[in-house]
Amino acid sequence: MKLGFVTACLPGWSLSQLAAWAATHGYAALEVAAWPRLGNRPFTATHLDVDQLRPDDVRRLVADLRLEISSVAFMDNPLDPDLAARAAMHAHLHKCIDAAAAIGAPTVGTFVGRNPHRSVKDNLVEAAEIFKPFVDHAGQRGVSIVIENCVMEGWHPDGYPGNLAYSPELWEWMFAQGLYLNFDPSHLMWIGIDPVEAVTPYVDRIPHWQAKDVQLFPERRKQAAEIKVRLTAGAALVSGVLRPEAPEGWSVEPASQTMTSRTTPSTAPPISEASVRARPSSSSRVSMRTLSILAE
Repeated sequence: MKLGFVTACLPGWSLSQLAAWAATHGYAALEVAAWPRLGNRPFTATHLDVDQLRPDDVRRLVADLRLEISSVAFMDNPLDPDLAARAAMHAHLHKCIDAAAAIGAPTVGTFVGRNPHRSVKDNLVEAAEIFKPFVDHAGQRGVSIVIENCVMEGWHPDGYPGNLAYSPELWEWMFAQGLYLNFDPSHLMWIGIDPVEAVTPYVDRIPHWQAKDVQLFPERRKQAAEIKVRLTAGAALVSGVLRPEAPEGWSVEPASQTMTSRTTPSTAPPISEASVRARPSSSSRVSMRTLSILAE
């Protein structure tokens, strides 16, 4: 197992700065942000510019520091209802797959996403069609596509899950498409799923992990209701938590854009307040720290 961190928490740093800091503080890997340059869009960074990639330079940088790139990170919505935005996302994801192969990264991370205007059943049918060329392309390049299980309720106007990869039942669907899991146990805890029990049957489908601090407030569950939505596409039951807006309690979303270090707060790199967006949560609190773990 090799420990690293997601670089998107520090969008103003260069890849060389991040790599040097990681090597100095004992990390072995980087999950490198590869979003397109989108101005001030929150939770994105372009530490790997796939449009102007210099793979030999990237390989040399990490090799000289005895690091490796565990994953190329581009978490976005392949099912975006805006068809122009969807097409741009798809084109960029193909570039990320090529970039991962060129720099020797074993995985590319993204989301399944969701079109909030369509049913779960219709989303999954469409997603199966959408992901097939990505999986085929990745297989040809020797790369795996890993899907993070972040709920992404901020992508749905009513706070329902905006990323159809948040529960083990949906993972079964993902694996059938040739996708893998970028597992983050914190996302399961606040929706009431035991992460250890949930992950045990699927360890061979998890080449990359994330980890972060999470604090739960069981006494606030009275302000939230656990929901179960039956799918009609042949899948069984998808469980989640409907979280009404509440004045107390906050969850940082998405927490995968933040970082954990093993240094003291005084020696850790600064995190800009502008890089963190908080949403009210009635039952949980996810801290601003994420660790990447490369399974060996």
